[in-house]
Amino acid sequence: MTILGWEKRYSEILKEFGFSKKRDLKSAKLLNSILKNKFSCNKFRNLILNQDVFVIGAGPTLISSIPTLKKYSSTTKIVADGAVKALIENKIMPDILVSDLDGDENSLKKIGKSNTIMVIHAHGDNINRLELVSNFKNCVGTTETRPFGKIHNFGGFTDGDRCVFLARHFKAKRIILFGMDFGNKIGKYSKTKIESKKIKIKKLRRGRKLLEWLASKNSSNLYTTSKPIKGFKKICYNELEKVLSN
Repeated sequence: MTILGWEKRYSEILKEFGFSKKRDLKSAKLLNSILKNKFSCNKFRNLILNQDVFVIGAGPTLISSIPTLKKYSSTTKIVADGAVKALIENKIMPDILVSDLDGDENSLKKIGKSNTIMVIHAHGDNINRLELVSNFKNCVGTTETRPFGKIHNFGGFTDGDRCVFLARHFKAKRIILFGMDFGNKIGKYSKTKIESKKIKIKKLRRGRKLLEWLASKNSSNLYTTSKPIKGFKKICYNELEKVLSN
């Protein structure tokens, strides 16, 4: 079930960026045809329900968070695909990877062969890249339009905020953000292809607004180790142990 109020947010996104709902749906239909099997959402529940969840983005603070992420190796990690190259380089495996396939292709292919759950988003601009999905071991499709068939809509726009919407949808106990800065600086691992810096920052701004809207629903305990976000409690790395023990 899609989060209540999502249709209004999606309409705002279409208007702001000039996207085509028709092309988004076309992409979703193609992804649905490529996916071999219907994904069991119990796999998400096993990793997320009543669990502490780290959401990891590719913002400028990602690098400083690596030692902390290594320390909590058993905590569920949902990762935006821009961050995955840095994690692989530091021998940190995501439990769930959220991607619209515009990150580092070699990293995506490597992770796609593992037990990591690949949450692949279909939109009008990635139709030509969806064939990559046929090589992924554990894969589920998402869209911003209506859910159907093997395609879900958990909410969210950018890879980073979709990670948070996913954790919220499956009722994480606490959601803690790393490398999720949503500022005017682009992390070195963020978006290796396609976009201009101006468009990227505009999308990050929209993603931040969506997280503030999600936080207003107050359905999970929300924290960030990155830049402050309204509705998320700002904490330092050395405060994390205290937060997780409560």
